[in-house]
Amino acid sequence: MPTSVQLESPFPKRTHQGKVRDTYDLGDGRLLIVATDRISAFDVILPNPIPDKGAILTQMAAFWFELTDAVVPNHLIRLADGTDADNLPFELPREMRGRSTIVRKAQRLDVECIARGYLAGSAWAEYKERGTVNGMRMPAGMVESEQFPEPIFTPTTKAETGHDENMRYSELVELVGEEVANAIKLRTLALYQYAAQYAAERGIIIADTKFEFGIVDGEPIVIDEMLTPDSSRFWPADQYHTGRSQPSFDKQFVRDWLISTGWNREPPAPEMPADIIEKTSQRYHEAFRRLTGRELLRY
Repeated sequence: MPTSVQLESPFPKRTHQGKVRDTYDLGDGRLLIVATDRISAFDVILPNPIPDKGAILTQMAAFWFELTDAVVPNHLIRLADGTDADNLPFELPREMRGRSTIVRKAQRLDVECIARGYLAGSAWAEYKERGTVNGMRMPAGMVESEQFPEPIFTPTTKAETGHDENMRYSELVELVGEEVANAIKLRTLALYQYAAQYAAERGIIIADTKFEFGIVDGEPIVIDEMLTPDSSRFWPADQYHTGRSQPSFDKQFVRDWLISTGWNREPPAPEMPADIIEKTSQRYHEAFRRLTGRELLRY
């Protein structure tokens, strides 16, 4: 039985509302982050929620945080389950359990750290036009969805509104300093390579993914989420062929549907038909099962 669909979270003193997540400062060095079932595409929140999406994102990110903690430290304290161990100043309703995490508060770096293993999405669009990705010259003659010789790091700005913009590495250094820039580049690529190998053993190609970092005690750690269908391209390995776009277990399915409608990418977005909503939910569930080997926790 699916969890109830949640477009909002009910707690007082919300400090931030993103496209999907709501954040609450608990006042003791911790944050509560709630993932709703909202879905965005092309920087616009769509009118229809995706059932179970917030729980899948939360539990998948928690899985990866725990799995990769020895590779790169992160902000996760615990998956909130409504017990006394949460130590919250308010009761966590049943419908908020499994979609909420308690994390360490960090000083967020205003950059999206993207690792790309394959030529897809905006990288493919840029390559077709200029032969570059994020301004970096790539080998000639590459085709869509082809694997890069080595994973590449392509940071972007993190815009509160509007579109993120590509950043050259020199611009990243100017923004955060050389030491932090080098650390988050190395950590982004290390996480990507670790996760890509893990996923490959489970029949999924991680074509690209993005991470966010924050500073705690002078060290950059992973924050927000990681390696979910919202922040990554997950391709079924047994259907992979170069020279075309790939079937996927992520929200590219929604983007493709939106493009097919002729929508101009300006709000409001069109209503999604029931079958698109259901198929999107199925893809998120499939990614979760394949990568975690678990079923979604229900409360």
